[in-house]
Amino acid sequence: MSWYFSQSPLFIFPPYLHAFQTFLSRNHSALIIEGNAICFFSSFIKLASMEILSSHSTHCCRLITSRQNFPNKTLDSLPPKFSRTRKHKPLPSTFLLNNHNTSHKSTPLYALKGIEGVIETDETLETITPKRQPIPKLLIPGLPDDSKGDVISSGEWEWKPKFKIHYEKSGSKNVNSPQVLFLPGFGVGSFHYEKQLKDLGQEFGVWAMDFVGQGMSLPCEDPTFRVQNDGDVEIDENNLWGFGDETEPWANDLVYSIDLWQEQVRYFIEEVIKEPVYIVGNSLGGYVALYFAACNPHLVKGVTLLNATPFWGFFPNPIRSPRLSQMFPSSGTFPLPPRVKKIIEIVWEKVRDPRTIGEILKQVYADHSTNVDKVFSRILEVTEHPAALASFASIMLAPQGEVSFGEALSRCKVHGIPICLMYGKEDPWVRPVWGLQVKRQLPDAPYYQISPAGHCPHDEVPEVVNFLLRGWIKNLESKGFVALPLLDDESGRYDVAKDLEYVRDGTKKSVRVWFYGSEFSMWSKLSSFVNVQVQDLSLKLKLR
Repeated sequence: MSWYFSQSPLFIFPPYLHAFQTFLSRNHSALIIEGNAICFFSSFIKLASMEILSSHSTHCCRLITSRQNFPNKTLDSLPPKFSRTRKHKPLPSTFLLNNHNTSHKSTPLYALKGIEGVIETDETLETITPKRQPIPKLLIPGLPDDSKGDVISSGEWEWKPKFKIHYEKSGSKNVNSPQVLFLPGFGVGSFHYEKQLKDLGQEFGVWAMDFVGQGMSLPCEDPTFRVQNDGDVEIDENNLWGFGDETEPWANDLVYSIDLWQEQVRYFIEEVIKEPVYIVGNSLGGYVALYFAACNPHLVKGVTLLNATPFWGFFPNPIRSPRLSQMFPSSGTFPLPPRVKKIIEIVWEKVRDPRTIGEILKQVYADHSTNVDKVFSRILEVTEHPAALASFASIMLAPQGEVSFGEALSRCKVHGIPICLMYGKEDPWVRPVWGLQVKRQLPDAPYYQISPAGHCPHDEVPEVVNFLLRGWIKNLESKGFVALPLLDDESGRYDVAKDLEYVRDGTKKSVRVWFYGSEFSMWSKLSSFVNVQVQDLSLKLKLR
């Protein structure tokens, strides 16, 4: 599936682009001195010129939360240069993403010829959908308040030595209901699905977990140790974890990669949830969800992709490209090379700066009135953990997955795994065209485009995402007798636009959703169901 890689993969990591550019402009000679390290950065220099990046694109650097309980922080309480000492003057104003421009331009769907089902026009979803005046309006439920929402409980699951996976769950009373597992994007954790846990937990069993090496699933010990000249092990608590001389036995094969995360998901479902699930993933979590479903179809009832990342990793996979991978001996394993530490520390200081995180969040959320103080606070806390820098470096150096996004999609299609697509229209990085490419591969998959919504629609417009997800699951559980969301009064239609209205904090809000489905009507489903029943009955009569 070459079209997934026809443009630069740097849109996965755009928050680091500015940091790299600043470093390169000031430290060009340092790269030459570092020798092999130039290979690492040369890829970024080339990627920076690719067309996939718009002039304002930055990736959702939703970093990670620590294993401790910290008080909430906002941009008010943090210094302009977030160094380890943290002894600076506070920033002057609260962190609200103001001045949202409510006019939205159409996203062109550029043609990628030669691929099955790829759009070959410059149409937009709005032009694909026949224009009707006025657009129908639909009132949907808002989020439950704290007194009515389902109670969220936290837990830890010991997966591997030195690793306790943090997860959160709700709907514990719904033991006979469908179980839904949410996978987070890069840098955040289960806290990013709080609005789904409280709301959807009233009907389903809902789970969310932190990927190992991120969130509150960081290791509890240094994966490396230092050796003194006399051969004794040196203990220095001031040193950052992961940059020692030798690797601890439990971390010999440790690398924070997409293959490790999909393996983690499998064990979590088998050992903790203990039944097949509907799996939902945002950004990186979307790729992992699709990857996992492709490898473990027996554990998946359906997959929902929320602005899923179609690419992950800069370096070749050793199984898919053994010779090419030999050119990059580190591959994210521990101990990390000293020359990598020197470079990555400079980049890390830029990435972890509150001003950088603030700018990133402004790009992530299309509605700039959204208060993201809580998200901002949780992102910052992880930078205090001694394992944070090494985890970041390992992720950046990790190889690509053994199964690409395109291959995972093809496998899911072969296995008949239901897939639902929900994409925020104003996402500056994973633009809706990527979701529409998946839609063209899977004609029967429902595709919902939401506006205004950015890279994280589940957090920005949770009322809409929860409404659509709840309806999609009920459609599958009823085997099609409950209509898909937005099609309850549009039987037989496959393209619909509606304004979904809901109340939040006493104010009515409206979000436009375009649905693009298939021409497979309810009558076709009913006819198919009846035919199957007749065939089964005929077979039973013959056996008698």
